[in-house]
Amino acid sequence: MSDKTRALVHKDFVIARMDPHLFGSFIEHMGRTVYTGIYEPGHPAADPAGRRLDVVDLVRELGVTCVRYPGGNYVSGHDWRDSVGPVDQRPHRLELAWRAIETHEFGLPEFMEWARLANVEPILAVNLGTAGIREAVALLEYCNFPGGTRESDLRHAHGQAEPYGVNLWCLGNEMDGSWQIGHQGAKEYGHLAAEVAKAMRQVDPTIRLASCGSSKSDMDSYPTWDLETLRYTYPYVDYLAVHQYYGGQELGTATFLAQAHDFDNHLSTLASVCDVVKAEQRSEKTLMLSIDEWGVWNFWNGTIPDTAEPWAVAPALSEQIYSLQDALLFGSMMLAMARHSDRVRLACQSLLTNISACIMTEPGGTVWVQPIFYPFAHLAAFSGAQVLRTPVCGPTYDTGAGFGMPVVDFLAVHHEQKRCVAVFAINRSADDQLLEVKLDGFGDLSIGSCTTMTAPDALSTNRDDHSMVRPLLLDATALSTEGLSVTLPGLSWTTVTLGYA
Repeated sequence: MSDKTRALVHKDFVIARMDPHLFGSFIEHMGRTVYTGIYEPGHPAADPAGRRLDVVDLVRELGVTCVRYPGGNYVSGHDWRDSVGPVDQRPHRLELAWRAIETHEFGLPEFMEWARLANVEPILAVNLGTAGIREAVALLEYCNFPGGTRESDLRHAHGQAEPYGVNLWCLGNEMDGSWQIGHQGAKEYGHLAAEVAKAMRQVDPTIRLASCGSSKSDMDSYPTWDLETLRYTYPYVDYLAVHQYYGGQELGTATFLAQAHDFDNHLSTLASVCDVVKAEQRSEKTLMLSIDEWGVWNFWNGTIPDTAEPWAVAPALSEQIYSLQDALLFGSMMLAMARHSDRVRLACQSLLTNISACIMTEPGGTVWVQPIFYPFAHLAAFSGAQVLRTPVCGPTYDTGAGFGMPVVDFLAVHHEQKRCVAVFAINRSADDQLLEVKLDGFGDLSIGSCTTMTAPDALSTNRDDHSMVRPLLLDATALSTEGLSVTLPGLSWTTVTLGYA
């Protein structure tokens, strides 16, 4: 066994609370995310409205608190009016982002009803690629204004008398990207987003707005694009929206998992960029980060091939099959966001079903979960808990990039209402690792539960055996006056809860 990792957890060393919005997800009209994902009329598990209740049950089990919709790249060519009103009168259109036919059978009203059923808060994105101020304001009026105007009366005519009351809004999507329909430069987007934000707040001053930041940390324009756009938008928005995905599985497990270091730096950098603009503008407001697309983007071994021809309805594409090592990097990204809870106040795992997804569905058939489901669910169970600042000392490994990567990734949270402490640990080594945790300030503690998720191989998946990679009870745990001692299996995600009187 390698050298042990030691951590100090003290009740008073608090970073911030994990905002419940940290446990969001994302639904886009892309591939099978909507059609045969969350919505499949005629399925044995579907309700009369076509919503798959087996999926809804898993969304609740996952602990999702909010969901971003309808995109994504899709939103930059989307006309929201196509998605409301009688379904049989909605147009079929060419969907340019993913080269599909969009029927609009599932639209804005269906999403809002699905969100109510799943008990999640809706987050809506407005089109700033092919649309602008007028369309964004009209959509907000349709959703939030009580009545007596053209758009609010249209909502009444569509059978929804009460306003939807959508509080969270995204000002476009990935506008820094050349792939985006209506791609804009930093100054162009910054000016437009600021004007849209000002106009939307005239309709509803209570809404919270996120302006686009960089789509990835390896963009040539990063982080200058963020800095330049914020100089326009800072006074009018509440969040900088950040996206980040990681691939590189072919580089090997050690190098692949070390990308968590980049993600941690990414969050620190963008918080600093926000603070530069705060200082420049002599603002008293501290801008928060919204990581409203994030995950592991896996286009190598195990991805289901894209077989659909262009211009199909809901073609299967990018249906990534996640392995144990993918789940460990995914888990490290979650731990990093939690450690940055003082600035990261909203996050949306991408996507909810079938594409880079926690939940996989078979058309007409079963539903199952990928290994990434479990780190999300375990941490979401402690939504609202205090994240504790924990000094950690332990072995590292050489990444070849000029820094040593900790073998064990560690986080501790304190949930006062549940009267418990939870520790989360990722073992990036193929060998067992001893973790010793000194716990102070909580009084007498007792072990509530201890589970670990590992597998016979780093590349093990749940594709064929849906229960291959899942948490199991772990016995190698001891609690004494000296603290908690846990033997972490090689390549594993471990969760331990401790209660106190």
